[in-house]
Parts: sequence; structure tokens; C-alpha cells
Amino acid sequence: MAVRTGVLPDRYTDPRLIGQGGMGEIFLARDRDLGRRVAIKLLAERFARDESLRARFTREALTAARLSTHPNVVTIFDVGEHNGRPFIVMEYLPGGTLAERAREGNVSHERTVTWLGQAAAALDAAHAEGIVHRDVKPANLLLNERDEVHVADFGVARVLDETTSGLTAAGTVLGTAGYLSPEQAQGQPATAESDLYSLAVVAYELLTGGRPFERGSATAEAAAHINDPVPPASARGVGLPRAVDGVFEQALAKDPSQRFRNARALVAALRAALRRDETEQTRVLPAAAPPPPPARRPAPPPPSRRRGTLPFVVLGALLLAMLLGGAVAAALLTGDDGGSSATEPEQVTITRQETQTQQGTTVVQTETVVTTAPQTVTEDQGGAGGGGGGGGGGGDVSVEEAVALTDEATGQLGEGNWEQALEVMNSALPALQGTYADDFRYEAYAEYNTGKALAELDRCDEALPHLERSEQLQGERGEITEAKQQCGG
Repeated sequence: MAVRTGVLPDRYTDPRLIGQGGMGEIFLARDRDLGRRVAIKLLAERFARDESLRARFTREALTAARLSTHPNVVTIFDVGEHNGRPFIVMEYLPGGTLAERAREGNVSHERTVTWLGQAAAALDAAHAEGIVHRDVKPANLLLNERDEVHVADFGVARVLDETTSGLTAAGTVLGTAGYLSPEQAQGQPATAESDLYSLAVVAYELLTGGRPFERGSATAEAAAHINDPVPPASARGVGLPRAVDGVFEQALAKDPSQRFRNARALVAALRAALRRDETEQTRVLPAAAPPPPPARRPAPPPPSRRRGTLPFVVLGALLLAMLLGGAVAAALLTGDDGGSSATEPEQVTITRQETQTQQGTTVVQTETVVTTAPQTVTEDQGGAGGGGGGGGGGGDVSVEEAVALTDEATGQLGEGNWEQALEVMNSALPALQGTYADDFRYEAYAEYNTGKALAELDRCDEALPHLERSEQLQGERGEITEAKQQCGG
């Protein structure tokens, strides 16, 4: 669309209108001085006439520019004013928005969670700086040429919220009612928890094809956010497991204090729910190491009601001797021989059964012997976490925190930050080891992240055990095979 001369500074040539929003117009132009394409947001003339609003727009743009160094935030190159109208010059992202992708449909779960994780990283970074977005929605999640999410418009919604010209109702509440938190819909100030709620609505929409509280009007939809229970995503007929319903129940809680503690934790829980279902439906998984405690032996059949029970008594005594001998041998083998290390003691219960015949009736006598045997951890099992070349620190990290750290490391790997990813995994992996046996898949992903980072750092002797462990847990996957081949495995 043709643009009249003088709308933008002379430095920005060949401007073309590519979008319009509640605050103004967005132009695609060429930065003549730096020789690159840029996107320029220009405050609408009717708002620019309000001097206080104009100053607020510029101030918020400068605040948002502090986040520009984050890889998942749209970079702001310049903030200024031309002919009485403030403008923001930003990087141009040619991949469109998540709103457009959602309309296209057929986005895989893995791709969706990757996008959500990138948006979550940006939001958590902003919240750490005390900046609340206030208008998280698919239209503000932009994609670059590599299909990576960048969050746009930090601070712009705040201008609308604070203005006294009635823009809050017209521009924010009704314009984005589908993504509003209950507290925003009630006119209360937005917080970091409000952003998490909105991100959960985006997640719900990308996974199901529709928003959770869609209604015939924006007003009715805003009211539904306040009053209605969360509709199960698994009931939308798109093949989602019921495990995701609990995630959305928490993420879309009416009470902000009941939501996830940060955006990454939300995405981690969603990824775990989706992956758990995927793995259970596609294959029977091998047992994890460290192995679970030995299964209880089935009770022996009732003794026969016939004479001559001495062989059974002898057999029981032999079995008891073998079991006790095995316990003693295990204790000796786990001593200070340099080959293994002991962890917390494990209680082992041995049951001895004897039979006697008293007046033609068989009597079963059961004696329980409790012994303490240390549970051993071999180098292949316990030493895996230390292969990253740093202190584990797993004792100070909960499983939930380790899940979030694993997602953080996944993002670091995607950006080629091998050292940072390995440092994160040194903390996360020890807390996740052994959880796979309890039907928790993140141990496999943590092993892969650790092995991948080590492989990229040419530490293949350390990398291969982690990659093989991940493959043992979740079966053959292309990314594991590729990483092993990188190390000649």
C-alpha cells in the first residue's frame, strides 16, 4: 500500500504498510544507513495528539528495549519521534505470526511445545526484569526465517491500560478477550501470573484448534474467563491425552497464586504430559537402570496333604541359606573396593516357610528376617551424571525444577550454547536419574541433552554413555543416532 511522503524519517526508505492495530500502523521499510529491512510501528495520529500518551508510549518502548538482547524477544533498534508521532524501529521477522500458523492447522505437538518454550523463555526473562507483557496472544508471537518465536510488543499494552481516554475497554479487554486472565477481565492490574494465563490460552488454542472459552461475543468470552470451569482439552476430539487436562486446570486457574510458578514450568508440565502419552502408545519401554527393587516372589503353593514333609523342610532351609548368603555377598561386594559406592540402606525382607504335620494337618510357620543391605550404584548408573565435568548438585534440585532446567538446556542446545546447556544439565540430571522406572520420561531427555552437549564439545568418551542410556530408555530416535554418529558410535 502506498505511503505518503514524510510519514517516516528519511533514513527509512520505500515504506510499505503491512499491518494496523489498536495503537497505530506497522510499516516495512529499508534502513538506508544500515542496509537492512526493518519493521516500524508508528503511533496513530489520534493518540499522538495526547502529549502524555505520546510520552508514555516512548517511555514504554525504551523499557521494552532492555529485553532486546534476549534471543526470543523482538529486537528494538531505535525509538524516536517524527512529525509529532512516536515510532519504534524493530527487526523484521518474515515468518509471520502464530496466529497465522494456528489458522493453517496441522502443527505437530512437538513443534507447538517448542514454540511455547521459546515464548516462555522470553516471558520469564521479562518478569525477572519486572516487565509484564499484558497482551500475550498469537498475533504478538512472531516467527523468524528459522521458525523460531520472538515475542513482540512488550510495554505497548501498558500504554493502553494506563491511558485515561477509554482505550482499555476498547483496545485491550474487548480486542483480546480470548486471552485475558480473569483478573484482567475484572479490571485488576496485570501481573506476571496474568501473562502465564494468557500463554496457557495460546497453548490450548494451538493444541486443540480453539480457545478454551470461545463465545459469541467478546464480552461473553471475558465473562467466561472469570466464571466458567476449564473445558477439558482432551474432549476436543483432536487426540490429546487426558494428562494435559490437569496441566490446563492449573495453568488456567482463576486464582493467580494457584498457577505455575513461571512460564517454563508450565511448558515443562505440558511437554511431559504429551510425551508420556506418546511413549506409552507407541512402544513397551525397557526397564530403567538403576533397576527397581526386585519383584516379590510369588507365594509357594500350599503344601500337599500327604505324609513325608521332610523334603519341603529341607528345601525351605536351603532357600533361606541361599538368600542370606546372597545378602552377605552383596554387602561384601559393595565395600570400599573402588568399584562401586553405597547409597542409603535398603530393607530386605526374607520369609522362611516350614511345614510340619500335626495330627494329619499341615501347618505353615512363617518367620520374617529383616536385614540391611546397601543398594549399590555402579559407575554406569550413578556415574552418568558426573560425566558432564561439573558438580551434580542434584540433591538441591527437585524433580520439577530439574524438568524446567532440562527444557532450558534444550533451548540452549537449539541455540548452539553447548557449555551453557551442559552446565544446566549437570544440575538437572542427578535429580532425574532413576525417575524413569516410575513412568517419568524426563530422565531420557536429560541423558540426551547431556550427551549431545558433550558430543558437540568433542568429549565423546563422556558423551556416548549418556546417549546410549537415553536410547536404552526411550528406544531408537533419529537425534540420538545422529549424536552417536558424531562421536563415531
